[in-house]
Amino acid sequence: MKSSSRRIFMLQVAAGSAVLAAGAAQAQSAPMVNEKDAQPMALGYVADTTKADGKKYPKHAATQKCNNCSLYTGKADAASGPCGIFPGKSVASAGWCSAYVKKA
Repeated sequence: MKSSSRRIFMLQVAAGSAVLAAGAAQAQSAPMVNEKDAQPMALGYVADTTKADGKKYPKHAATQKCNNCSLYTGKADAASGPCGIFPGKSVASAGWCSAYVKKA
């Protein structure tokens, strides 16, 4: 293999890696759940657990947050992350909904 061919190959590998990395980063930044959409409203989703309706959801506790729910798959210290209840969307880590299940 000629050195110029190796150089071109390495440039192609670097360019391909950059494209894949950009695609992965874009996939991780899913749009946020809108509290006003039908499904989040039906589940009582709020982006701030302290704003949950205590009368409608009497079992809610201020310590219940998306980031300590077993359905939340984001990093615990991140501001938001994916949730199994809202596929393709991100929820606020400090949020809450009535589907909350404490992590084991």
